[in-house]
Amino acid sequence: MLWAITGGAGFLGLHLSRRLISDGHDVRSLDVAPLDDADLERSVTELRGDIRELAGVQELCVGADVVVHAAAALPIQATRDSIRSVNVGGTENVVLAAREAGVRRLILVSSTAVYGVPEKHPIEEDDPLVGVGHYGESKIDAERLVRVANGGGFETVIIRPKTFIGAERLGVFEILFDWIREGRRIYVLGSGENRYQLLAVDDLVDAIVRAGAADVAGETLNVGAMRFGTVRGDLQALIDHAGSSSRITPVPARPAEVILRGLELARVSPLAEWHYKTAHRDSFVDVSKAERLLGWAPRLSNAEALIETYDWYLANRGRQRAPGVTHRVPWNQQALGLLKRLS
Repeated sequence: MLWAITGGAGFLGLHLSRRLISDGHDVRSLDVAPLDDADLERSVTELRGDIRELAGVQELCVGADVVVHAAAALPIQATRDSIRSVNVGGTENVVLAAREAGVRRLILVSSTAVYGVPEKHPIEEDDPLVGVGHYGESKIDAERLVRVANGGGFETVIIRPKTFIGAERLGVFEILFDWIREGRRIYVLGSGENRYQLLAVDDLVDAIVRAGAADVAGETLNVGAMRFGTVRGDLQALIDHAGSSSRITPVPARPAEVILRGLELARVSPLAEWHYKTAHRDSFVDVSKAERLLGWAPRLSNAEALIETYDWYLANRGRQRAPGVTHRVPWNQQALGLLKRLS
């Protein structure tokens, strides 16, 4: 089978491509950035282009059996328009091109950011959608485009993953790992006793691969770790594994939100509204639907996924690239760098 992937050079795209190639599939990818992986470059048909340009998306989709739409502009992007042009406009191009090419199934990698800051847990797929910030709102609109397109021989599936981590995941987690490596205080909003579910990237990949063939046309599926504790407990497990002198330090949530919002608006912090409005609250989804319909079960707990990712970070610190705005590169700590020096 030929699988086509938007965002193929991204963190998820690389892991998905490796799995598909290992399973014997053909893979074609589209991204504005190069794969930058010698093994994948020998196996993947690599297209360079922007999903906001329809011609490149059409080339990606020709002859594909399954299209996985994983490209996205992250919350760290500066403006509403820059986020929506990719997450909504780009999704519209993917839907149009996939239908035009006769693709059997389109899988959208969405986000649990579409649930906003819910009061009810665990969150189920039919719970209200109230996105936090421009990113969450854009993902809701992208889902609508995909959901409406389902039918007439064109099948769509929406997967809503929790924040996923693993080898090659940097971004906001590189900041955490950097502070733990140096033994800095690790600040948590609130008490840290809230439960915040994560997800190992390989577990997400497994769900996507299963969704390519399972009887799930038109479905929306939550995926997240099944074993997770409190923010404090999972972070302490990582600190203990690292042998770090870091100490978890609670800070009052509301004043911190106000300060972080101001830093975000001044564009001197890499943390977006989605990060600081949810960090001190419970955030976990019901994955029973994915278990039932996909025969899927996540392998790693929160703590295990954090530890695996941290170990990769330590082993590869010398090869990290310049700061940017994707999951595969560090983020500029900006004002947080001053706080780090004082911690």
